[in-house]
Amino acid sequence: MAHFKRTATAVWQGTGAEGTGKLNGPSGVLKDTPYSFKARFQNEDGTAGTNPEELIAAGHAGCYIMALSFQLTGAGFPPTELRCSATIDMEGDEKGWAFQKITLHLEANVPGISTEQLHELANAAKAGCPVSRALSAVPIELEIVS
Repeated sequence: MAHFKRTATAVWQGTGAEGTGKLNGPSGVLKDTPYSFKARFQNEDGTAGTNPEELIAAGHAGCYIMALSFQLTGAGFPPTELRCSATIDMEGDEKGWAFQKITLHLEANVPGISTEQLHELANAAKAGCPVSRALSAVPIELEIVS
């Protein structure tokens, strides 16, 4: 059985509302990447820095379309291009913030595949994707444009 680990580090300085943080990972993609309360909750366009939800959404979209590419190729339909966005809907109440749902929006260019086959394989990839499985406590919806 294969095994590997991936690690990232977060450092936070200051209070929750006024403090700031930095994210780092060994690949260098996250290198002192800033995040803060403002970037997370008050900056809708995302230009003030990243946030955990953006990172989870990117990881989910990337993992999902890689899993789908394997599904499609294994079924004899290698894709020309797959694009996926993942949108996390959050809701806050007196208990705090929580994920309400995740929507995967797939645009697929797959020569020779029927709509039915694409939907079947796309849903199988959603169910089997490691990030989807890790996030299974949250409803995950799939929208497909082909």
